[in-house]
Amino acid sequence: MSDFSVRAARTSDIPGIQALVEPLAQRRILLGKDRVTLYEAVQEFRVAEAADGDLIGCGALHVMWEDLGEVRTLAVREDRLTTGVGHAILERIETDARALGLSRLFCLTFETAFFGRHGFEAIGERIVEPEVFAQLALSPDEGVAEFLDLSRVKQNTLGNTRMLKQL
Repeated sequence: MSDFSVRAARTSDIPGIQALVEPLAQRRILLGKDRVTLYEAVQEFRVAEAADGDLIGCGALHVMWEDLGEVRTLAVREDRLTTGVGHAILERIETDARALGLSRLFCLTFETAFFGRHGFEAIGERIVEPEVFAQLALSPDEGVAEFLDLSRVKQNTLGNTRMLKQL
């Protein structure tokens, strides 16, 4: 029996999510996010909550296309690494993705071993049809630009691996 649960995030969780993300953003593992951006995306987040109510992890599912979603901002408190928190959050995100009708999940990560253990594989350049690429390129979302590997976001993607999982 685990000592934590995974649930949908609430607006009151945003300061805790930011506290989880900030140390990783300082180490350039994750992109930092302004609080307003986190509030705008609160419905995308799932959080891991310890029995005492502390947030110990978070992750988000962002829908990019009819069959494609992105795992974003997956973070686990350092003292809870390797305890199954990240796995549980990713499992919940995958369940939610399937419920939405998604069949593929993308991530941009330094944590290739973790995502590889969960069925993600490194991807090349051409992962969507040209007409879908053209539609996605219209999105102002930086994560979509990273998925497409557009030159304007190269500074965000240096050293990261683009990975994909078939659900």
